[in-house]
This record gives sequence, structure tokens and C-alpha cells, in this order.
Amino acid sequence: MSERLQTHSNIWITGASSGIGEAVTRALARGGHRLVLSGRRAQPLEELKALAPERILTAPGDTTSKEDLRGIANVLENHGDLHMAILNAGTCEYLDITHYNSDVIEKNIHTNVIGTARCLDIALPALRRTRAKGLPATLVIVSSSAWWFPFGRAEGYGASKAALTYFAQALRADLAAEGIDVVVVSPGFVKTPLTDRNDFPMPFLVSAEEAADRIVSGLAKGRNEIAFPKRFTWMLRMLGTLPQALIDRMAANMARKSTTEQENNG
Repeated sequence: MSERLQTHSNIWITGASSGIGEAVTRALARGGHRLVLSGRRAQPLEELKALAPERILTAPGDTTSKEDLRGIANVLENHGDLHMAILNAGTCEYLDITHYNSDVIEKNIHTNVIGTARCLDIALPALRRTRAKGLPATLVIVSSSAWWFPFGRAEGYGASKAALTYFAQALRADLAAEGIDVVVVSPGFVKTPLTDRNDFPMPFLVSAEEAADRIVSGLAKGRNEIAFPKRFTWMLRMLGTLPQALIDRMAANMARKSTTEQENNG
């Protein structure tokens, strides 16, 4: 049986100020866990701290900034043994292929991959100290199921999430001998401030609260891969088994339809 979340744990959550991160914060706070919350905006973090001021600390900062992370590390040091780090901070920017700009690719990669990787600079030493005491230690990386199919306009976002998942799974292999679990979370469409900007249909959309329930439940059950909603993620997995030529035709047809809809709405 998994030891995760079975007792009150010390947990660091990035991207906690909104969306999935906020909902996970609320769920874990209800469970009595002690939390360190990070995000770029201090005010929403302070509002979340009010849920349980005696158990929640705020550590605002940009996860792509080494300087900000050094400040966050000091807060983690004062919070006791770190049992779990939930690295959730991320962004989603889509590419307009008619006005191609590599900056869109860079922004996705910088926030989603580099930002997460830099969090390990402070999270991994803390998790190792916890394991050295014989306590459970878990690293949770929130990726996406989007990269399982080549959606148009998602060149930057999908590539960043594919890299992030590979990064996490390679870490899982390297850290297995140390007894540090690495969990990959691959959501489908979740209603958040980021997805509220989307101008296309989002099948099987779930609320941030439902996403948080799936994540916390999966962690407690000891799962290392958490993907939801099942109808959407299984559909993408099945599409991914098709011959590449067929995948290419389907993706191109979907991209053309999306472009036509944009032109009609313009």
C-alpha cells in the first residue's frame, strides 16, 4: 500500500495561484497537509494561505528564475522535511503558422521545461534529505496529454509537454535506486484561466476541482502515471497507434478546419 498522503505531509506546490494548482492546494489543505505555495502573484497565494494559516506558507516567485528559487529554498528549509513536490507551474501559447514566430516556441519551452527543471535544483536535495531519514519522498510533474497527438497550432506547447514527460520518466529511472517516486500527471482539457482563452472546442472538459480530485486520489493510491479524463486520454492513445500517414492526414484536416473557423470568425 502506498505511504503517500497517508499522514500529514509537507508539500511544495508551484503554480498554486490559479487553475489546477489552486484546486490541488485546496484539496490538500482539506486533508490537513502542510503546504508551501509558489506562484508569480503573491496576492492569490495569500488568499489561499487564509484556508489554514498555521499550515500554509507562501513563497512567491518565478520558477524560471534561479534567484527566486533560492528564496523559495529558504522557505522550504524552514518548513521541515519535504515529502512531496508538485511542479505544476506552466503556460500555454499557441502558434499562428501564417505569422510564424519562434518566440512562441521559446516561451513554452522556457516556462514548462526549463522552469520545471530549475525547480529540481532545490526540490531534489530536499527530497533526498527526506529519504535519508527513511521517509517517503515523491516528485510530481504536471505535464499534459496534448502531445500524444500532433494538434495544429500546438507546436510549442505540445513539444514542451513531450519534453517534460520524457524528462520526468528519465528522472524516474535515475531516482528509482534512491527510492524517490516520480509521478507524471497528464490531464486532458481542464477549465482554468489558461483554457478559458482557447477559441476551439475542448472535448471532455473537466473542472479544476475534478482534476484536483483525480490527482490527489491517484497520488494516494501510489500511481506513477495519472491521466484523465479516461475517455479523452484513451482516445488519444488509440489515435497514437494508427499508421503515421493516417495520423498526419487527420491532423492536417483538423488544422485546416480550425483555420477556416478562425477566418469565418474574423
